[in-house]
Parts: sequence; C-alpha cells; structure tokens
Amino acid sequence: MTNQDTVPPPIDGRDPSNLRGDPIPGDRYYSPEFAQKEWDHLWTKIWHIAGRLADIPEAGDFLVHNFLKESVIAVRQEDGSVRAFYNSCGHRGMRLVKESSSLDAFACPYHGWRWGKDGILQYAQDAEDFPGGNPCGKLSLKELRCDIWGGFVWYTMDHEAPELLDFLEPMPALYRNYPMDTAVRVAWYRIEINANWKFVTDNFSESYHTRTAHPQVPLWIDQDVESARHEMWSKGHGRTAQPMRPSLTDRPASGTNEMFAEILRQWDVDPDSYDSYEDFALQGWKDLKAAKRRLWKERGYVHYENMNDEEITDSLHTVFFPNVTFSFLPDHIVLFRSEPHPEDPEKCYFDLWCMAFPVEGQEIVESVMAGPKPLREVEECEHRKFDDGRGIPELAGQIVYQDMELAEGMQAGMHSQGYEDAYLTGQETRVRYFHEVLNDWLAGDRP
Repeated sequence: MTNQDTVPPPIDGRDPSNLRGDPIPGDRYYSPEFAQKEWDHLWTKIWHIAGRLADIPEAGDFLVHNFLKESVIAVRQEDGSVRAFYNSCGHRGMRLVKESSSLDAFACPYHGWRWGKDGILQYAQDAEDFPGGNPCGKLSLKELRCDIWGGFVWYTMDHEAPELLDFLEPMPALYRNYPMDTAVRVAWYRIEINANWKFVTDNFSESYHTRTAHPQVPLWIDQDVESARHEMWSKGHGRTAQPMRPSLTDRPASGTNEMFAEILRQWDVDPDSYDSYEDFALQGWKDLKAAKRRLWKERGYVHYENMNDEEITDSLHTVFFPNVTFSFLPDHIVLFRSEPHPEDPEKCYFDLWCMAFPVEGQEIVESVMAGPKPLREVEECEHRKFDDGRGIPELAGQIVYQDMELAEGMQAGMHSQGYEDAYLTGQETRVRYFHEVLNDWLAGDRP
C-alpha cells in the first residue's frame, strides 16, 4: 500500500517526451465497441462517487447512483458507517428504489420483499413456500466495497480493486489541507450533453483553450503558459496549478482591472498603490497572500487554517482519473464529473457541484461556475439537457456553459475524415497522457 502521507514528484505535464505517443483516433468517441470495452475494463473496475456524505447524515438515509444500466444504493448504517448494495431485489431483480431518500428498510414494489439497511432480508410473502425454507435472515442484497474520502461516498464493483486511497494516490496527501467535508454545496446540476464523456476529461486536462473559450478568466487567473505548473502522476491523475492573479499577456484594453482590484480591496490591499500593471498583478498577488495569512482568522475564513500560501490564493484544477475533476480554489471546491449515457456513446451526463467553504456572516457566495448563490445546501439536483444552451439559460456566460458550447462541435469533428490524431502543444501533454492511461486500463494493465 502506498504511503498516503507523502506526495511523489509529479511527471512534467508539459514534456511530450513523457508520452508513448499513442494516437487519439476519433472512433473512440463514438464506437459502441469501444464503449463496451470501457464498461468491461474500466467502469466495472474503478472507484465511483455515489454522492456526498453530508446527504446521508442519519441511519437509513441513502444515496442512489445510476451508472449506465447499473444502479447502486449507499446507505448509512446504525453505527454510522456506510454500506453499498446493488439496487436489485434478490428475488427477481426488481429495482428497489428510484432516488435518494431515507427508509428504515427497502421494500420491493413488485412482491413486497423487505431488506434491512444492512442488506439482510427481513420479510418475504409466504416465506414458508420456498423449497429451501424461509429465506428471511439468510439472504442478503449483493454488496459492493464502499469507502469515504473528501466528504464523498465512493464504491467499486470490483472486489479486487485497490483500496480507495491507493486508487486516488497521491491526491489525498496532496489535498490534505482542505477541510473538504465542511464545504456546502450551493449549486447542483446534472446536464445531458451531446458528446462522449471523454470530451470533459480532455477539456479539463488543459487550459490552452481558455483564451479562446473563456475570455473572462485571464482577468483573475494567470493564463500565461510559463506561469502554470502542469503535473501528472502515474495513475492518470493530474492538475494545472495557476496563480489567481491577472495575466500579463491579456491586459484589459482600459488598462485597469477592476475585478482583481476589488479582490485586493476585500483584504485591505490598496490596488492604487502600485506603479505599474506588472506590480499590480505580481506584487499585488504577493501582498494578497500576506493579507490573507494575517487576517483570515478575524475574518472567519477558518478553512485557511492549514492551507499553504498557494492554496489560499491560487487555482489547482485537478483531474482524478478517469472522469472526475475538482477545482480547488481558495474559498470553493467545484466538482465536475462526466458519465456515459446508457444508450448512446455520443452523449454523456455532465455533473456540476459547486461547493463553498462557510465564512461567518456570509449569506451569498459567488459560486464561480454558477453565479451568486445563497450559502446553504441545495436540496435537489437540477436535471437538464443542454440543448444548445436553452436548457440552462441561468448559466449562460459561465465557464462551464462555455465549455459545453464546444462539446457538440468536438463530437462532430471526431467523425471527420479530416481528423486522424490530435496535434498537441506541450501544455496539452496531459490530454494524450489521459488516453494512454485509459488504453492501459482497457488492455487490462492497470497503472
């Protein structure tokens, strides 16, 4: 087992010499045969997020996670632990529940069999009519391995999969300073888009597209290629670490940057005290670090307590192989997840969970990806279809909306005879690396 307290040195995510050079052909984005390989060798082997631990605080509370044509229940036990079971009655396979809720027991809607929170059969109609005798107390729902990390409930369908912390290594050690389980989910979306699930991981494995697709970003996150660190690790996880300060390349035409100026003012740093735009961006960023370090406690930013200077000011955009991305920001954690559509490999579900760290006295937060939101837990997920943006008009202009606008065009381009393989910059090295690690999984060769 890997030592979870240490972080091994990353592989340079800007150096193509770290790649084998596996091509990225278009058919892997639409081929049913390729999608079947992913089910057989990837999805049934990895760890999945069932949901947030905060959503099941009491015994009997449960999460339902539907993935392709499988369904899993994760239920809080009387002793506070969480166990996961296939959402399939042991009698004749009927789905027991449709959505997350709370129950003392799971009653099958077909024949009334009742299963306890521990998965054991409690009741069966005409129990003595079975040739093998009364099955109550003897039969159990089929159980999956289940574990907790980061305030999330995870499960795997593979009894031989590595432990969760080994699967995630080195991310638990890398992000141990963030009190992830205290974050409040203020926005919660599940959006159907017309693109293969891999488009999302590709997109979040590089920031080369940002200047084109997200022109608002360089005002507050430095997009200059030399400013970022592009890091990847042997299990397929990787991140782009960028300073949250103005880009020196993308300067506002007005010569002023009110967005960053306001951030400085919030922490008692005078944006007008600098002699040049360079000083405003670079020294202002350093002064912001010092101000946050000095004032965090009295301002109620208790989540800063164990975070380092990079973590309290910068953007650490991190892909957890294969399909989950966390944006670790000073005051927010944003989860993005793509999951394949059960019928069509040219569609996927895109999950957006915006989570904010609570700050005393704060009632409204800027969710970064979904606009201003009340600082309280959202009770229900918004299920939408993107539909050229018509399905989520309230997110228009947000970064994730702009990403989704690109999805269909990329998916269509994968069918073109003009496309044979990606022609990548050095800073897009992680895109090909993701596909190479995926190829290893599909060949039965886990990293």
